Amino acid sequence: MTILGRAQTGSGKTLGFSLPLVTRLAGGSTRSARPRGLILVPTRELATQVTDVLKPLARAMNMWVTTIYGGVAYGPQVNALQHKTDIVVATPGRLADLIGQGECDLSDVEITVIDEADQMADLGFLPIVRRLLETTPDGGQRMLFSATLDAAVDVLARRFLHDPVLHSVDENSSPAEIEHHVLTVEAANRVAVLAALVGGEKRSLVFTRTKHGAERLARQLTDAGIPAAELHGNLRQGARSRNLAAFASGLARVMVATDIAARGIHIDGIDLVIHADPPADHKAYVHRSGRTARGGADGVVVTLQTRAQVRDVAAMMRKADITPHAAVAVQADSDALAEIAGPPAPRVSVKGKVSELVAPEDRLAGNDRPGVGKPWQGRPRGDRNGDRGRGRKPRDDRFRDRGSRDVAHRGGAASRDTTSRPAGMESRRLAGEGTADRFERTDRSSRFDPRRPALTWRELCPPGALASHRARGPRRAPGARRPGPAQARRRGRPRGRRSRVRRSRGRRQGVCCRRSRRSELRRSPGPPGQQKRPGR
Repeated sequence: MTILGRAQTGSGKTLGFSLPLVTRLAGGSTRSARPRGLILVPTRELATQVTDVLKPLARAMNMWVTTIYGGVAYGPQVNALQHKTDIVVATPGRLADLIGQGECDLSDVEITVIDEADQMADLGFLPIVRRLLETTPDGGQRMLFSATLDAAVDVLARRFLHDPVLHSVDENSSPAEIEHHVLTVEAANRVAVLAALVGGEKRSLVFTRTKHGAERLARQLTDAGIPAAELHGNLRQGARSRNLAAFASGLARVMVATDIAARGIHIDGIDLVIHADPPADHKAYVHRSGRTARGGADGVVVTLQTRAQVRDVAAMMRKADITPHAAVAVQADSDALAEIAGPPAPRVSVKGKVSELVAPEDRLAGNDRPGVGKPWQGRPRGDRNGDRGRGRKPRDDRFRDRGSRDVAHRGGAASRDTTSRPAGMESRRLAGEGTADRFERTDRSSRFDPRRPALTWRELCPPGALASHRARGPRRAPGARRPGPAQARRRGRPRGRRSRVRRSRGRRQGVCCRRSRRSELRRSPGPPGQQKRPGR
């Protein structure tokens, strides 16, 4: 049975699909690199938090869960897949990459869950999500969950869900425990107003529109004595995890983030959510605001707007079915800000970034943060040597763009040209000789022989360069008249605009042309008798 699930933010959707997923997969058999449960999420942070909820349930049923996302090394993820992982929580990009490398196969997936389905149906995720769902069996169960199910989800529902059942816990709106405020500020006073809002004792989450805006605002708040962590796509995964841990542990009371923190990030005790930049649409507003008032708690949401954004913010509130408090114009010392922020907290002086202050025990678990390093580090030795193991599915061409260089690879061994091998290699292979003498000196080109003298100037020139140099004749004497058009045509030298086009075309095709050869000859020492005299 396929399911469409909708519930407000913070109502427990993760447990809603984790419990039946573990219950149905318990007692089954999982093969290497062939998981039976798949959960697709849009961000790395959401993948980590879904895994935190799913691990205790799976451990109780003797099952294994693996998190797969980008920004970290491939090795630990590949090893986990080969050790018969039952459930995979993944972001689409890295999972498609592993499938294209032949490290994962989704043909045994029985249950597929897409969390935050409205964002996964966006144009940025839709093509790759569609290809991933096509690799899962048609007879498996598929479930889509989100706080906002709209027309965008119909693209996936019509294609992959057969007679879906809709389960809606409540209306598509923000929780009633949230108190909404809209404040009108001047652009010059924006940072001062934000500092007054987050300067209280409440734990605050500030949303910006761009990554650079989040980084700049976090630095400005930290300089003002308010330690602020940052969370955006320009950070490496280790820095993102450390900053999120610093905010969750209370080391940083304020976090400045982009929309990657708007979905699925569950941190207890967020009292204030501030939209430093108004969201693009009402769905983003609902998901941003859902980071507070989770689990029945109370929360406050503040939206800052300029006078030019008043009409857009009012239209967004109507679409979200929210009636905020009357918009008021405020300054940094307004009483309205003091009432929202609460008692002021003491300002502190922080040296360096807040992420550097995270203690080792405050970082996320090692299994949730696979080791960093080069992509091939941690791979099994069989994969390093090219042996991918028995029973492994070959590379999936749908997730790889090989180009024209792999034509011989796709055609098989018969399409490879054995004559391209070095002389003598084929005869030694047929004679059964070993590989110890594979790279003897006789097999290598003569120009790699260290006993051979250094190459001369004539040998370094490309074919035809000397002939064209002789055809041009000696250089003109100083003060001599430049050849005219007729003489240039007789010598084969086009002039004017057409000559520039031909010369540039010749460079692209690797053909020796007048200007490029002249510069090369000037840089090279040249043959005896034609070397450049000092001072000329």
